[in-house]
Amino acid sequence: MAAKLCFLMLMNSPRKGGGRPSVLLDMRPLQGPSAVRGVGSYARGLLKGLVGAGFDAHLTLLLDSAFDAPALPVGAYRVVGCRRRNHGQLAAYEDAVALQSDIARVAPDVYHAIDFHLPGRSPCPLVVTLHDLIPWAWGGPSMRGERIRYGLFRRLLPRADLVIAVSNATSSDAIRLHVASRQRLRVIPEGVDPVFTPRHGAAARVKAKWNIDGRYLLFVGALDARKDPHALLRAFTAARLKHPDLRLLIAGIPGRQAPPSMAGAVQLGRVVDEELADLYSAASCLVFPSRYEGFGLPCLEAMASGCPVAAFRNSSVTELVDGAGILVSDGDGDALGNAAAELVDQPERWRRAGLQRARQFSWDKAARETIQAYESVLR
Repeated sequence: MAAKLCFLMLMNSPRKGGGRPSVLLDMRPLQGPSAVRGVGSYARGLLKGLVGAGFDAHLTLLLDSAFDAPALPVGAYRVVGCRRRNHGQLAAYEDAVALQSDIARVAPDVYHAIDFHLPGRSPCPLVVTLHDLIPWAWGGPSMRGERIRYGLFRRLLPRADLVIAVSNATSSDAIRLHVASRQRLRVIPEGVDPVFTPRHGAAARVKAKWNIDGRYLLFVGALDARKDPHALLRAFTAARLKHPDLRLLIAGIPGRQAPPSMAGAVQLGRVVDEELADLYSAASCLVFPSRYEGFGLPCLEAMASGCPVAAFRNSSVTELVDGAGILVSDGDGDALGNAAAELVDQPERWRRAGLQRARQFSWDKAARETIQAYESVLR
């Protein structure tokens, strides 16, 4: 309750001046299930980057007063609360109406939405971060429910003044699916949290926490159909033909689409970032059988941690890994396992390649480019 009262007392007008635009940044994804997903990582990373760039005095953060305030970095930003009756499937429809008055009340120069909830009309320029268009770009009938759930977002997205795509693949999807014109698109890749770095003593901490000793392959994420858990098991089987001692660790909440059994795998459930960083650092490689990604954050986190990456060649994964790991034909689980075995044979070569590639991504860089995006819609 104290956290709620703390941020509601800070409901003031955004700071303006200094030659930079004032921005209302929607941080509500940090207050729900998205907080532990890719959108939550994006929200935290971007905010830290904007604070580090000295842009915090120009920010107002939008939070939902029905929930406790999330952990936020120290900064000179302001915080404003909003109230919603709906927090389920009807939330996007309520937001389409209510956000217009929230934005008008704060009166920023720019409103930045970072998830699927958009205003029907915005009284100021609207910037939207587009993480992916997977319900429409991949999966056919299996994604029908997702297309219905996020249908309003797709209808409202063309109204944005600028769409920030997190990868070239996502930008291409937006153009192909006619939700944004090339002129209104800007590609700004995500960064990686500094916690993901090679960590001394990681193997010992993994053993102490989970009693895992020796070499292992790692998968990070939910086990839904798009992540192809059956290909993951085929890859594990193929890799063990050459390295019988390998184990398979799965980090993350399995999700509703997970198979009833992942025979032979050790499922760790949800882990915090520090534990995940240890798991990456001590792993022989990340096995990533995802069939479609908007960005592919686990691949970047792995490379930054010195963990080699084996993945399917598709969507944004190709541009993200970009020669710093081994990519195989999409859907070929046996080839993925053979690639993992090759990475195990030459760990140092691929660790160095991944670390070099990961250095090209940072939240400081993403924040600078995002500030330029804000400025561009006001010219």
